[in-house]
Amino acid sequence: MSQVSPNVQWELGEVTLGLREKLNGHPALVVWLTGLSASGKSTLAKVAEQRLFEDETAVARLDGDNVRHGLCGDLGFSTEDRNENIRRVAEVAAILYELGHVVICAFISPFAAERTFARSLVPEGRFLEVYVKCDLSECKRRDPRGLYAKAERGEITGFTGVDAAYEEPTNAELVVDTGLLDVDATAEILLGAIAGRLSESTAITTGSGATLAGGRASTNSDAAKPGPAGRWQ
Repeated sequence: MSQVSPNVQWELGEVTLGLREKLNGHPALVVWLTGLSASGKSTLAKVAEQRLFEDETAVARLDGDNVRHGLCGDLGFSTEDRNENIRRVAEVAAILYELGHVVICAFISPFAAERTFARSLVPEGRFLEVYVKCDLSECKRRDPRGLYAKAERGEITGFTGVDAAYEEPTNAELVVDTGLLDVDATAEILLGAIAGRLSESTAITTGSGATLAGGRASTNSDAAKPGPAGRWQ
């Protein structure tokens, strides 16, 4: 459940989510990419962000490494810190959602409970969970920054897939296997799913722009082109 400090209230503005969506020409949406390190989450998120931006979609991207340069730079990789990391990120994603964005989040997010929490912060139908699936052996083979090798030598502890668990999603709206598909094909599938969800979500945007996001009152995209040729990183 979302945390709330004492003696505060949510300040509603005159610019509602519905007005922002009308100006943008599309509904807001949170797209949550989860999977092992080196499964291709960040690569996929960057391609999707670029294509959506080129289609004039109001898009924002949150990346697991990037948030640890500031927002979550004080956190380590214990279970408790991982949970807090995702809690903070999910709250930021919810704020960006309420500002009318398509928010692409690329995080290992290894625990089902934290992914469920992130989903709970936006209305039903406005959260697209994407399991970026890839065999652990293939992730270790890619290992672009040598993190798996370091973890197996004991230089890194609490590393997902080595000495920390990953709970595979059981109810993700989309599963893409990057061990079987290249970047272009995977991006096309993801962008098609996003376009479909944006089209579906148009029907649940109210005229006044009033919706519920995580208990806080707040208020079509054409199929995107395949991303540029590239490799999983």
